[in-house]
Amino acid sequence: MNVSVYSREAIEEIIRRGDFPENTAVISYYDPELNHIDKDYTHVDYSNVCNDVFYCELDDLDLDYLPEKGYTYESFFPNANDLAEFIYEAYQSGKDIICQCEYGQSRSAATAAAIKEFFFHNGIDIFTDYRYYPNQVVYHKVFDALENLFLSGQ
Repeated sequence: MNVSVYSREAIEEIIRRGDFPENTAVISYYDPELNHIDKDYTHVDYSNVCNDVFYCELDDLDLDYLPEKGYTYESFFPNANDLAEFIYEAYQSGKDIICQCEYGQSRSAATAAAIKEFFFHNGIDIFTDYRYYPNQVVYHKVFDALENLFLSGQ
C-alpha cells in the first residue's frame, strides 16, 4: 500500500488532467471555517474519479486551541473511528491511499504518518520531511483509532 499526501490544488490538477491513480482510496479533509467565509467552498469533488472517499470536515487545530473552539481532546474528531475502519478496509483491499487537505501539510500529513506508522512502522518519514507539519492531535486520534480497531479484533 502506497500512502501519499496532496494539497487541494495538487489533487484538483491531477483530476483535471485525468491522471487520477487507479486502485486508490482517498481521505479528504476540508475546513468548516472556510465555509463561513466563502459560501461556495466545499470539499474536493472526487465523484468522477474515485468511489472510495472518506470526507472529513475538520478544523486544523493544535491541542492548545481545542478549548477555544469548544473541544476537548476526547470530543475532537468524532469520526476518527469510522476513518480507521475505512483505512483498514482500504488496506485489506490492497488499495493505495491518498491523504488530502487544503495545503497538504498538516491534517493529511498527520493521517499519512499515522497510517504508515501503524502498518509499516515508518511514520517518522513524514515527520522528518520538511514539506510537512503533521497535526499532532490528528496523528494521535487516527493512530489510536487504528490501534483500538486492531485490538478489538477487527
